[in-house]
Amino acid sequence: MMRMVVVAAVAAVVAGLSAAPASASDKSIIVQSTTSTANSGLYDYILPIFKKKTGVNVNVVAVGTGQAIKNAQNCDGDVLLVHAKSSEEKFVGEGYGVERFDLMYNDFVFVGPPSDPAGIAGTNDAEAAMKAIADKRALFASRGDDSGTHKKERKLWEAAGVDPSRGSGKWYRETGSGMGATLNVGVGMGAYVMTDRATWISFKNRGDFKIVVEGDKNLFNQYGVILVNQAKCPHVKSRLGQQFVNWLLSAEGQQAIGSYRRSGQQLFFPNAVQQAMEKSG
Repeated sequence: MMRMVVVAAVAAVVAGLSAAPASASDKSIIVQSTTSTANSGLYDYILPIFKKKTGVNVNVVAVGTGQAIKNAQNCDGDVLLVHAKSSEEKFVGEGYGVERFDLMYNDFVFVGPPSDPAGIAGTNDAEAAMKAIADKRALFASRGDDSGTHKKERKLWEAAGVDPSRGSGKWYRETGSGMGATLNVGVGMGAYVMTDRATWISFKNRGDFKIVVEGDKNLFNQYGVILVNQAKCPHVKSRLGQQFVNWLLSAEGQQAIGSYRRSGQQLFFPNAVQQAMEKSG
């Protein structure tokens, strides 16, 4: 019996020694992210630049903002990059994140069919557009997944004085899916959809859909980045995660974000430098 215990102990030590170098040489991190940044192709553009500079691999888990935050709270990531500021601030306030930084922004738009049943095409008033959609019982496809886009949509419905849940399953259709899948559903059924502009620009299955509402200041879409707190999640790779956050916020990282384009259009507008200037001022 004693011999078996000794053998097991020796095996455990050997396993630990053999695993240590692999762990020490593991230059990779996990970023819990919103789907819009992944669907747009942004990571495919900027991550090779970061890896070439640092040798660090960044593995992205792209889900809705709500799920990304839950994953980070479960210690399943090193960095959080999403777009729901109040939820991000709560994440930091509860000790799960070290500090939140503005990173970049774009905007949300409404897209719809050429028939435009709610008569909202060409307007820049999101609340009025949503009231018209509800009044006309025009089909509207919602992500319904607690993503950053869905959170923003719910705030806009509330501001418009509309409870879309009363039309659930009728004119208001919740897909429970990501932005790309929801756009596919919306185009397929001829329904209006609220989407971030970056995903729309990158979306290939538009059919005859076009942007019908844009330009409202309430459609502003801010993205933030946060290092997961090692005090809550001991296995977080703080050094590598902070290295990635620092690079994103640096002039080089901001330039990389701003230079990414699809179809000749800039998808994200970096504003971390602006935030730093405001703090120092």
